[in-house]
Amino acid sequence: MYDTAILIGRFEPVHHGHLALLRRALDSARNAIVIMGSAWQARSPKNPFTWQEREAMLREALPESDRPRLTVLPVRDYYNEAVWVGAVQRAVARHTAADAHIGLVGHFKDATSSYLSAFPGWELIHMERQGTIDATAIRDAYFGATPATVAAALAALSSQMPASTLGFLNAFAQQPPYAALQEEWRMLRGYRTAWSQAPYPPVFVTVDAVLRCQDQVLLIRRAHAPGRGLLAVPGGFIEQRETLWQSCLRELAEETHCTLPEAQMRAALRQVTVFDHPDRSQRGRTITHAHYFDLGDAPLPHVQADDDAAQVQWTPIHELAGMEEAFFEDHFHMLDLFLGLTSHQGCPRLAPAKLRRSRGRPRHPVGTLITSAPCSHPPKHPIGLPWRCCWQCSASTCQG
Repeated sequence: MYDTAILIGRFEPVHHGHLALLRRALDSARNAIVIMGSAWQARSPKNPFTWQEREAMLREALPESDRPRLTVLPVRDYYNEAVWVGAVQRAVARHTAADAHIGLVGHFKDATSSYLSAFPGWELIHMERQGTIDATAIRDAYFGATPATVAAALAALSSQMPASTLGFLNAFAQQPPYAALQEEWRMLRGYRTAWSQAPYPPVFVTVDAVLRCQDQVLLIRRAHAPGRGLLAVPGGFIEQRETLWQSCLRELAEETHCTLPEAQMRAALRQVTVFDHPDRSQRGRTITHAHYFDLGDAPLPHVQADDDAAQVQWTPIHELAGMEEAFFEDHFHMLDLFLGLTSHQGCPRLAPAKLRRSRGRPRHPVGTLITSAPCSHPPKHPIGLPWRCCWQCSASTCQG
C-alpha cells in the first residue's frame, strides 16, 4: 500500500478510461493526488475546459466516500520538460511527507506518455489501456455536432463517459464558449485538411515581437480564429523572400502600426528565442522566433490595431501574471521567459528570476539565440548576425 498514488492527466473531458486509472490510484494508496495538466490555458478545442471544471467533473464521477481522499493540483504547461517535472515534484512535495511511499499510475499510450519515465523516485503502477476510449475523438464528436445534433452526439458517447460528465457537456453546449470553440474546431480541421495532401507534414515558420517600453508590453487581441478574442504578442508567418528580422518588423508594423526606425529597433533588441515545442500550436508544427525588444523609458510609440489585430494595447507588466488564461497558445510563456512572470524554477539558464532585467537588460546579451536543441548539437547560424548560442537544455542537471 502506497502512502500516495499520483495520476497525471488533462481530463478533457473525464471519461471511463480516466476513472479506471483513478480507481487504481485510490485502491493502491491511502490518498490520491491528481496533477491537472494544462492549467490556466485559454479555452481551445484541445483544452476546452478550465482546470476547476475538470476537477468538478472528476469529483462528481467518484463515490462520495472517496472524494475526501482525492487532492487535485493544477500545473501549467511549461513547454519544457525539466521545468514541468520540477513543478510537479514541488506540488506533490507540499502535500506529502518527505519519506512518503509514492506510486505513479499510468500506461504508455503514445509519445505523450513519456512523462511516466521522468519521475524515477516514484514507483510506476502500470495499468493496461482500458479499451479504445480517446478524449480527442470525444472532443471531435462534441465540437463537430450542430446545436440540433449535439444531444444525439453525446448520447452516442454515453458508454464512454459517466453520467455526470455527459450532464456537464450538455449544459456547457448551451453556453457561449461552446459556439466559439466549435468555430475554432472547424477552422483548425479545415486548416489541417488543406495541408493533408502535402508530400510531407508541413512545418510552419513564424516570428513574434515582444516589445517592452516603460515597464509595459505591447499586446494585440486576435481578430480571427484560432484564438479569436485572445491576447497575443504581434507576429505572423515569415514571407518567402524575407529574413526573420524583416518579417518581425513587417508583422509589428502591419498589426500595430508601430514603425520605429530600424536603427532604434536594432538598438532595442535584447534577445531572440526559438520556441519550438511540437505541441505549442494546434495548427500544426509551428516554430516561432520571438524577438524581445526593450525601449527602456522612451516615450510609448503610437500604435493602432490593423490586419489580424482587433485591438492593440500597452499593458503594465505587473498585470500580466493575472491574465494567463486570456493568452493565445504559448504567448504567456514567451512573456514569462523574457519578463519573469511566474515563480517556477527549472533549468538554471532559463529561470525567470535570472531573466529579470537589470537597468533594462536581461541576463543574456544582445544577439543570443536560445533554442531547445540538445546541448551536444550546436546549430548553424540562421541569420547574418553575430549570434551567440545558448541552449535551452531539457536535462534537469543542466548548469549552462
